[in-house]
Amino acid sequence: MILGIESSCDDSSVALLDIKNLKLLYHKKISQESEHSPFGGVVPELAARLHTRALPALLEEIKPKFKDIKAIAVTNEPGLSVSLIGGVSMAKALSVALNVPLIAVNHLVGHIYSLFLDCEARFPLGVLLVSGGHTMVLDIDTAGKISLLAGTSDDSFGESFDKVAKMIQLGYPGGAAVQNLARQCKDKQRFKFTIPLLHDKRLEYSFSGLKNQVRLEIERLGCDTSDKRLSNDDMADICYAFENAACAHIMDKLAKIFKERSFKRFGIVGGASANLNLRSRIERLCLESGCELLLAPLEFCSDNAAMIARAGREKYLKGEFVKHNELNINPRVKF
Repeated sequence: MILGIESSCDDSSVALLDIKNLKLLYHKKISQESEHSPFGGVVPELAARLHTRALPALLEEIKPKFKDIKAIAVTNEPGLSVSLIGGVSMAKALSVALNVPLIAVNHLVGHIYSLFLDCEARFPLGVLLVSGGHTMVLDIDTAGKISLLAGTSDDSFGESFDKVAKMIQLGYPGGAAVQNLARQCKDKQRFKFTIPLLHDKRLEYSFSGLKNQVRLEIERLGCDTSDKRLSNDDMADICYAFENAACAHIMDKLAKIFKERSFKRFGIVGGASANLNLRSRIERLCLESGCELLLAPLEFCSDNAAMIARAGREKYLKGEFVKHNELNINPRVKF
């Protein structure tokens, strides 16, 4: 088995994957959402302390399987440095104790393999990765080499949902809350938010301006202080307009990319890929383009150790191991 460990942000997760048949033998995740919710976002120091409690508890459950582990795959980039350290430190200690090799896994590559949790990977592939920390369009060639086609200059798609949720006092995380309220909208024409960079030829995303439009509407309604909340109708109408503009922004740039490149298949990954509005729009785009759409199972869209184990399995087969003194954390994105 491959043991996967994920601790890049605020989810502690452990998984066991059968190397030969890709059967997921164990997977569990301990979320920190309730602890971070009062702060409206992830508090790094708190996340680090919670990882040191959760990861050992998860490993205790799989102790009987230790003898069957052939390698340990762990997220070492990108992510919160204090969170990454927890997973990497545990992986190193286990590697010594069990006398098995280490595999360093890029968290974003892990998300790509969430499309192939129980089957062999199929490249070439185009990918939209949308999460709380990242928004990017990737092109993956036949050999698995990744090229960045578009990224964000400021907030990510998922982060913008979290910040809007915080502004209207919905708590953290905000993606599902905003989506659910948007479905309750009664007046779809009430708010008209401008789609970012609509006439800009650059293949780039930016959500800060859209987020600011939401803030200005909240101020106009006189609900920009904590002692006065928006009505449910106000929140629903704002969420609908925001979600539509955010998804339209993603699709505007994707449509330009699809005109330039012919994808045989295209996947959506990352925690924010669970947004149903976005999924349905991309499904139409792929259908019109004659492109196969690949979707990660909803339960594996957000951060999880199953995808880390799956990506690690590919490196295991290629013998791509790292020495203990070479396994370092890197908070920033790189491919």
